[in-house]
Amino acid sequence: MNPSDFQQHILAWFDQQGRKDLPWQQDITPYRVWLSESMLQQTQVATVIPYFNAFIEKFPTIEFLAQAPIDEVLHRWSGLGYYARARNLHKTAKIIVEQGRFPDKLEELIALPGIGLSTAGAVLSIAFNKSHPILDGNVKRVLARFKAISGWPGESRVNKKLWAISAHLTPVDRVADYTQAIMDLGATICTRSKPACVVCPLERHCLARITQTVSELPTSKPVKTLPVKQLVFLLLSNNLGQTLLEKRQPKGIWGGLWSLPEFDSIEAAHNWCLTNNWSIDDSKTLATRRHTFSHYHLDYTPALIQTDNLINFVMEAGQAVWYNAEEINTLGLPAPIKQLLQQHTRGKQ
Repeated sequence: MNPSDFQQHILAWFDQQGRKDLPWQQDITPYRVWLSESMLQQTQVATVIPYFNAFIEKFPTIEFLAQAPIDEVLHRWSGLGYYARARNLHKTAKIIVEQGRFPDKLEELIALPGIGLSTAGAVLSIAFNKSHPILDGNVKRVLARFKAISGWPGESRVNKKLWAISAHLTPVDRVADYTQAIMDLGATICTRSKPACVVCPLERHCLARITQTVSELPTSKPVKTLPVKQLVFLLLSNNLGQTLLEKRQPKGIWGGLWSLPEFDSIEAAHNWCLTNNWSIDDSKTLATRRHTFSHYHLDYTPALIQTDNLINFVMEAGQAVWYNAEEINTLGLPAPIKQLLQQHTRGKQ
């Protein structure tokens, strides 16, 4: 199948069956496309939709985003994970607003924090109608199966091959629709498990379908046993019903978010309280829980301590502040910490 036929099959399917009512497909602007592509990285459409709507309601333009405090941005992102995406959005918004225009050239876009080749290609093709290829997870799957490309797409060799295929197949005309279409095909038809091959517009020409290797492609990432890290999270409360939270460093896991003080052991948490002249009026530990990151498992044990001390202080690592339940609901919190605090609050009611 030549590129022209491939494009026609994709576009004909999109015209009849493709999704056209997703929130980022309405009132298309470079800002809205960029935001949606950032949110959709490693995150399902169904999960992203309410976050996108809430984010756009709070920050309707890139100027609103640039002017917002980072705490507010992280709060609106809380629960989506991969928080570097939110920090990079904020940094890039400031840069673009300062420049006075949204970049419309590939080299300008990929020079900005958090914008890679695929996100840049989506912005250029969808918002500016310029012919640029993309290669997000959905497109990788479609192309790997269509051309029967074996090997994990995360490998440089395989990734380069898929980029070359994507560039070869990307049209000049109707490039915005084509980009939406091939992403949509991967998301709704050429899915990771149980793909609907019988209704796929590429079925008769798909090499994976012809060779009966659809379930084997794209090749899975080599299995790697994740290491386990163990921590104690200190849930320190005072008699006013406030909880002590600390702001994490800007970079790293949960960078810039508010979280609970963390320690290697229960004893270390107790010693820290006593060192800071906090009386331990009541203390108990909850069952250990697990939160999995891309590179390791975090097994954390919540330690609940009650104190009479009400003094705020500043730690070397950043701020530590007493917050009540209403204030906590306005902060950017990691999902497991937010869940723990909500359960703790309900338990005291």
